[in-house]
Amino acid sequence: MKNTIIYIVCLLCVGSLSFASCSSKKGNSLRIITYNIHNAIGMDEKVDIARVAEVILQSAPDVVAVQEIDSVTERSGKVDVLSELGNKVGMHALFAPAIDFQGGKYGIGILSKKTPKSWKQIALPGREEARTLLLAEFDEYYFACVHLSLTDEDRNTSVSMIKEVLPQTDKPVFLAGDWNMEADSPEFKKMEQVFDVLNDTAVYTCPAPLPEACIDYVAVAKQCIQNTPVEVLKKEVIADKVASDHRPVLVEVCW
Repeated sequence: MKNTIIYIVCLLCVGSLSFASCSSKKGNSLRIITYNIHNAIGMDEKVDIARVAEVILQSAPDVVAVQEIDSVTERSGKVDVLSELGNKVGMHALFAPAIDFQGGKYGIGILSKKTPKSWKQIALPGREEARTLLLAEFDEYYFACVHLSLTDEDRNTSVSMIKEVLPQTDKPVFLAGDWNMEADSPEFKKMEQVFDVLNDTAVYTCPAPLPEACIDYVAVAKQCIQNTPVEVLKKEVIADKVASDHRPVLVEVCW
């Protein structure tokens, strides 16, 4: 019994030292979520921003890529959904409209604990609806949110465009969002030439009640990690079946 206790204590100590070593050597850590919230319309057809906020809060992220958001549309009851969500989770909200919709806007956004130093929006192709990329700079990293087209050709073009607008920097550049592509698609293979995908593509994200595919990803640009390696501490798909038609993806990294 005594030996067993000593063994357990040693394991705990090794684990603690391992984590401390990562933190002390790398200096920075980040908890990232990507979440297509379906405009806070759950699988029960109820609009519930507070429910989406609770899913996010349970994982305590530093930054969140959010897709499918209304801003003061008829559908949202003239509510700015991202701002409301940001208020509920206590994070800064940055919205990027992609299209005009029902008297307001529809697009994507970023929630972050820290206020971005700067940001820019880049239009992307989408023949079914216009798409966009939102890129924000923080002190230690860049973070981009995207929701790519349903069309193969538009996604392929988008990958090339994203590569062209990547900042030339020593900071890590993270890209998160709903890519609308699976890991065996040609567009995904093309994306992998530019980015290292950090979440497990074998763990499916959509549809939320019983996922059949992974189309939501967190990635880091290859060009930025050659001199600044990024280590994955945790990766999971959060098993929420109701709040949206997608399950959120969580990745924790350090560098």
